[in-house]
Amino acid sequence: MTSQAVGPVRVTARLDAPLSRWLWLVKWLLVLPHAVVLAFLWVAFAVLSVVAFLAILVTGRYPRAIFDFNVGVLRWSWRVGYYAYGALGTDRYPPFTLGEAPDYPATLEIAYPERLSRGLVLVKWWLLALPHYLVIAFFMGGGTYAAHRSGAWTTGTDTDGVWSFAGGLIGLLAFFAAVALLFTGRYPRGVFDLLLGMHRWVLRVAAYAALMTDAYPPFRLDLGGAEPGALAVAEGPPPAPSGPPRRPGWTAGRIVSVVLGSLLLVGGVGAAAGGIALLAADRAGRDAEGFIGGPLRQYTSGGYALVFDPVELRDGAGGIDLGAVLGDLRIRAAGRDPEGVFVGIGPAADVAGYLGAVDRDRLADIGDGGHAVQVHIAGGPPAGPPAAQPFWAASAAGTGEQRLVWRAADGRWSVVVMNADGGRPVVADLSAAATAPGLRWVWVGLLTGAGIALLAGALLVAFAVPRADQR
Repeated sequence: MTSQAVGPVRVTARLDAPLSRWLWLVKWLLVLPHAVVLAFLWVAFAVLSVVAFLAILVTGRYPRAIFDFNVGVLRWSWRVGYYAYGALGTDRYPPFTLGEAPDYPATLEIAYPERLSRGLVLVKWWLLALPHYLVIAFFMGGGTYAAHRSGAWTTGTDTDGVWSFAGGLIGLLAFFAAVALLFTGRYPRGVFDLLLGMHRWVLRVAAYAALMTDAYPPFRLDLGGAEPGALAVAEGPPPAPSGPPRRPGWTAGRIVSVVLGSLLLVGGVGAAAGGIALLAADRAGRDAEGFIGGPLRQYTSGGYALVFDPVELRDGAGGIDLGAVLGDLRIRAAGRDPEGVFVGIGPAADVAGYLGAVDRDRLADIGDGGHAVQVHIAGGPPAGPPAAQPFWAASAAGTGEQRLVWRAADGRWSVVVMNADGGRPVVADLSAAATAPGLRWVWVGLLTGAGIALLAGALLVAFAVPRADQR
């Protein structure tokens, strides 16, 4: 009977004994420093994976320095998961390093590929790996490996950058092992073997989806802490040396440089996307009068008024003019009452005094599509018609469509829509728009900041990666 050949991904683990009955209760707290560090490392992992994708597409090779870094992040995450609630297989605290730790109970090795398929790189991380993602979803349930935040694949709901296992088979088995430890002081060997088989499956898929190998992961649970065929390989002749000994290329300074550069690149991409969206709104979203806003939408109140939640506008501490930033506000209103419609904007305190005992509807949380949360407030009729009130900063009343144009000013303001005679019910088509002259400076600032962040991030990553590749 021959042993199975060892693949490019080798996942091994040793069950430590004895294990503490109680330590697992606080491991969630003990791994918090690792969680913080890994959250930043996975941002760098995502950025460098994109760089590797482009490099493979052009050259057919995975840059060695990036490969070492990404394997290090996977290796670090595996050690943390093995210590914590991925397996609870050791009480030995995981080291803070991307490098190998041969004496640690959990190890991960991924063979560096000299050549990779340029065609497979386009489909293997999403299409070809899809069947494995379904299996992993069963293993992980509502949790997943932090590797799934790398940008190479997306399954599960991990949000903290390390390994989480809530709701899946792995989490359930780890919980059984914890209960057994608590009451018997022993870790069930069968549970350990099954957990390692599932972790091995997940890590093989992780390496494949992260473009580190072209070897398709087997649909196979290789149980136990040792890789199948590992003994046969260990007993064979040692491999011939391929060159001078490799020395570590990823120093702490270079890791920090890559992480900072990756954060700048991610932030720069986000700022660029926001700037482009605002640029499009500023250039293409204005109507013939230069306002940016939405179409008319119908709002209805069984009472005497529709009142929008107050909006507080404040001039900046540096003397910023709200009118120069926000510009003019335009409200269009078309009522259904034969007497016409009234629309006004006034100080929130005066509006509250006028409508305090009036039967009305308050409109809040207006979201996409103009849909709003509408709250009915019981009361009686108003003391007089709205147009007769002296406190309006701007108002318009009459039949047909009415247009209110108001220059933004410091204060707390409320917008009110009523029938012109103060009657009920109120049915009106409304829309709001603004000239927003300051929008141009916002998108200019975003695009400028994005360019600076992208340039600085690229320089930091470029500074660290080639230097890390020197041996």
